[in-house]
Amino acid sequence: MDAQFWDEMYRSRDQVFSGAPNGVLVTEITGLTPGRALDVGCGEGADAHWLAVQGWQVTGVDISATALERAAAKDPTGRVVWTRADSAATPPPACAFDLVSAQYLPLRRQPDHTALHGLLDAVAPGGTLLFAGHDLADLPPEHARDFDPLDYYQPDDIARLLGHDWTVLINETRPRTAPAPPGTHHTHDTVLRARRLR
Repeated sequence: MDAQFWDEMYRSRDQVFSGAPNGVLVTEITGLTPGRALDVGCGEGADAHWLAVQGWQVTGVDISATALERAAAKDPTGRVVWTRADSAATPPPACAFDLVSAQYLPLRRQPDHTALHGLLDAVAPGGTLLFAGHDLADLPPEHARDFDPLDYYQPDDIARLLGHDWTVLINETRPRTAPAPPGTHHTHDTVLRARRLR
């Protein structure tokens, strides 16, 4: 799943995603005081756009130049900073964000968890980490032919790796609030919301 893979996927359709913000993000972030937000794997930008409208200063990061071009073209505020980067290879600035949001991010497991620690370190003290994934129980057996989902971090994996500097607020599986994308079978989300204490 490199830059070429994602660029080709986005170029295969005029619009890949619905254009609406992810339900988990809206549910979990509504009511938080806006600050600096990092949308990791921002894709076509719906979550970043929504956060900006709510008053957040947003940095949207994605590996796909095609996705970022679409996101910037539809930016209703013109205040989102769009950045092309591979989150698995280039960590964001440390302690720089009041919210780090990763919605359905395919972050491959590493023995030393370097990429994951880079994302965790980006959360400022007092800030929020929000990870959402697809419940693996929803995946049809034939899906395993394409890739092994266990090669990628799930929210529960991340919760187990958080140290004493964190408090886990939510770590659960819940029904999706919106229909799954066409051609998929996702009926439940796995959600981790944690606050960095120091």
